[in-house]
Amino acid sequence: MGESGAGTGGGAVLVPRWHLGSARVAQRGLLRGTMAVLIHLGLAHPWKAGIHAAEFGHLPDNITVLEGESVILRCKIDEEVTHKAWLNRSNILFTGTDKWSLDSRVSLVNSNDSDFSIQIERVAVADEGPYTCSFQARNQPRTAHVYLIVQVPARIVNISQDKSVNEGDDVNLFCLAVGRPEPTITWKDFKYGRMYEGEFLDITEIKRHQAEEFECITNNGVAPPDTRRVKVTVNYPPVITDVKNMPAQLGKTAILRCEAMAVPTAAFEWFRDDRRPVESDNTLKIKNEKTRSLLLFTNVTEKHFGNYTCFASNRLGASNASMLLFRPGAVYGRGASLSACLSGLGFWLGLSVSFLVKV
Repeated sequence: MGESGAGTGGGAVLVPRWHLGSARVAQRGLLRGTMAVLIHLGLAHPWKAGIHAAEFGHLPDNITVLEGESVILRCKIDEEVTHKAWLNRSNILFTGTDKWSLDSRVSLVNSNDSDFSIQIERVAVADEGPYTCSFQARNQPRTAHVYLIVQVPARIVNISQDKSVNEGDDVNLFCLAVGRPEPTITWKDFKYGRMYEGEFLDITEIKRHQAEEFECITNNGVAPPDTRRVKVTVNYPPVITDVKNMPAQLGKTAILRCEAMAVPTAAFEWFRDDRRPVESDNTLKIKNEKTRSLLLFTNVTEKHFGNYTCFASNRLGASNASMLLFRPGAVYGRGASLSACLSGLGFWLGLSVSFLVKV
């Protein structure tokens, strides 16, 4: 007697099925309430209620629509009718061409001898539920039931803010999503491509190499997945990574380099072997960049040869390393170097403690 299909103009179209055993979702209490309303409208008879109980009791067909779209519920009529009505649960929407519903989104599409159809615009979740088309032809009441399922695309509604933590801290990220059907939630780390299922992502004693962006992905198959990212920054004290002794010719240029990895970025200072801070002059310039500091000698003289110490610091700690600017062929005794190292140890420890106290 009827079939399901898709309508034109962006609205889904449903043609209910009259025969038994073809539907999928049922709410028998609601259908019994619908029977009472039909009896009141004259579309069913109390003395025939036992006969039509089976008709009302069979499972209704389903139609699925996205929230915000329009849907047409089409009732095909092949016989001359005397009464007809559309109901939602036990609420009357239309009796013939008379509108009973106060909802402006519900309208009558067709009302003739072969088609009795209604349209619901901007479908909302509250519209989900059973709908009944009922008509009387040749004094015989006929009914069909459809169940409207409203789907909502998965959407992230709350997620952790970007985080800045110290190395060794525990990190807890969360991502909350809604949708119909219930969406899945997955976390993805971009550095290694690993996936983690669930709303929560916990990282114990995070390490500096784990600093990266994590993406929350939620999906329920209704629309493309919704995604959001959280950036995790891991702070750690400076580590000097590149130190080299450099030969230099009198009257020529030379460069001493000090590379340091740190978050936040390290601040650099330079000291001479007699522990005096190095300052720029017309023959020496200090150039600080994001992860390194350069000593630029524009005209090397005798006074420039010697031991230089790079001191890198941030609010979490400090690190230092020494290097030589030397004349090629010069001999530096091991004992002198060891003595300088030992004598300077207390100075650098004191400088580091002093810096941390200031912070």
